[in-house]
Amino acid sequence: MSKQAWSGPLEQVDACRWRIPRQYKEGMRVDGEVFADEALIANIRNDQALEQVANVATLPGIQGASMAMPDIHWGYGFPIGGVAATDPNEGGVISPGGVGYDINCGVRLVRSHLDVEEVVPRLEPLMSHLFKHIPAGVGKGGPYRYHGKALRELLQHGVRHLEKTGFATPDDVEHTEARGKLLYADPERVSERAKKRGEDQCGTLGGGNHFLEVQVVEEVCDERAAEVFGLRLGQVCVMIHSGSRGLGYQVCDDALKLLRGAPKKYGIALPDRQLLCAPVESPEGEAYLGGMRSAANYAWANRQLLMWQTREAIAQFFGRDWQSLGLDLVYDVAHNIAKFEDHEVAGRKKVLCVHRKGATRAFPPGHPEVPEAYRAVGQPVIIPGDMGRASWVLAGAPAAMERTFGSTCHGAGRVLSRTASVKQAKNRRIDRELAEKGIIAKCRHWKGLAEEQSEAYKDVAQVVDVVDRAGLARKVARLRPIGVVKG
Repeated sequence: MSKQAWSGPLEQVDACRWRIPRQYKEGMRVDGEVFADEALIANIRNDQALEQVANVATLPGIQGASMAMPDIHWGYGFPIGGVAATDPNEGGVISPGGVGYDINCGVRLVRSHLDVEEVVPRLEPLMSHLFKHIPAGVGKGGPYRYHGKALRELLQHGVRHLEKTGFATPDDVEHTEARGKLLYADPERVSERAKKRGEDQCGTLGGGNHFLEVQVVEEVCDERAAEVFGLRLGQVCVMIHSGSRGLGYQVCDDALKLLRGAPKKYGIALPDRQLLCAPVESPEGEAYLGGMRSAANYAWANRQLLMWQTREAIAQFFGRDWQSLGLDLVYDVAHNIAKFEDHEVAGRKKVLCVHRKGATRAFPPGHPEVPEAYRAVGQPVIIPGDMGRASWVLAGAPAAMERTFGSTCHGAGRVLSRTASVKQAKNRRIDRELAEKGIIAKCRHWKGLAEEQSEAYKDVAQVVDVVDRAGLARKVARLRPIGVVKG
């Protein structure tokens, strides 16, 4: 993580918005726009993420502004928390740096009929049971194997393939962003090395910031939306955070090699070589999109299989089937993805390529892509915090379509690198510190907990407060963790 503080111009627009004027840097085609309050902006200035916002503003075909959410921090090419929409009809580009290495890293929330009073007395054995049954850890494989035709089907059809094979219900499909499948995925654009890495990792958590959390709904801010989402006070839920694992990482790595010569070929001047890109409508752009969509479909299938194993494990633990336990999917949202969506720019309707890198879709009430069951209140927006504090469920709001191409934050946002976090945790027992808060943590290695301690992140309550006040999404419910599984 770059530690050099940023000293460029930053103009305050209102209580929750700041502008980097396009005059700041030669080549900027639009302004930079950052959603943050005064407290958060002080921290955001501490690295070069704002310079990355300005760099993204130079991309051909960019529309509106180069945007950053309040969880912004330094990343590869784009900042994490960055949003940019490009118009293919105006030479718009696709950039792997605007998606990230962990393609379609995302999160899903599962509700239940269980109450906190009946779970807490059995929490320790429950978490041990989940830790035993949910594959977690760097490079860890799982019980599912996909080879040849079966893997190609998974890459092309995502969760819909799992529905055909009995590992997803119609409701699971309906309550997944994009119904768990990006169209025009091309498995032939996924290298054999990437496919090999993905053969046994669908249905696994991985390491890093990925997790499975048992949570309790501790606060309801919007009773109507909470009721529509099936959430209530004292209810136990499960949140799952993972992505496309080694397959997605390899797809990104392969694409960066493929695109090395594209900027020169198409006359694109870049202020940072990590912004490697190609026109959407070019052979290189189409090749990356075909592979990226395949990896995104793999990631949705990964989280679906993680949920399926979680259902089976909890059902076994309580001696009841998962249906009677009410282990239903609330929603699944992507965090690292590029999608083609209809948006209005300066009064004109356009089909844009929307990059969300560490950002969440937040479509408002009435939007046709919101599941019918939720359309009256808006899309569920799931914002994980850190394992020692809380996570949030919000609902998409109209201002998101007007200001951010239907986007909002994706989490709390790091303030310490993993190296700094481990250093700070020296001679501490993070698991015991969590236990003192009533949180049972299970992890393959102490370093995993050290890297993900609460001090490594902004307070998600501050981040969520900004997006709520800015009108990008409105608060629905706060969920407190009581159990954590990490790699």
